[in-house]
Amino acid sequence: MSETVRLTASDGHELDAYVSRPTGAPVAGIVVLQEAFGVNRHIRSVADGYAGDGFLAVAPALFDRIERGVELGYESMGLQKGIAMARQSNLADAVTDVAAALQYLRESTGKKCGVIGYCFGGTVAWLAATRLEPGAAVGYYGDESRSLPRRIPGAR
Repeated sequence: MSETVRLTASDGHELDAYVSRPTGAPVAGIVVLQEAFGVNRHIRSVADGYAGDGFLAVAPALFDRIERGVELGYESMGLQKGIAMARQSNLADAVTDVAAALQYLRESTGKKCGVIGYCFGGTVAWLAATRLEPGAAVGYYGDESRSLPRRIPGAR
C-alpha cells in the first residue's frame, strides 16, 4: 500500500513524501532519495520494491523547497531541469528534510532506519550518513560536481 504524506522538517518546512508500506510488520525503515528527476515513477517503484522486501520506505520530495510536485522524465528537457534544480538545492536543507523522513520512519517502525540515494540523492545520502547517524547508508553515483559543505549548522 502506498500514499503521499506531509512531513515537517525541524525548520518548519513542510514537504511531501511518498510512503510505501510492506504487507506485514516492517523489518526496518528506509529513506529512498531521489535522483535529479524528483520523486518520479522510477523512485516510487524503487520504494515499492523495498516495501515488497519488508521495509517501510519513504521517498521525500527534496525539491519541494524550490518547486512542489517535481516529477521529471529522463529525456533531455527533464535532465536539464533536474540538473538545474539539483544545483539550486541547498544541501543543508536537503539533509534537514532527510532527518524529517528518518524521524517519521523511526516513529513508525521503532526499528533501525537507513538511507539510500541515487545521483543527487547519492550525495545527500552520504551527507546524511555523516550527519544524521542512520542505521545504514548507501549512495549511488553521487554528484561530485557539487561543493559539499564541511559542516551543516545544527548537525551533530
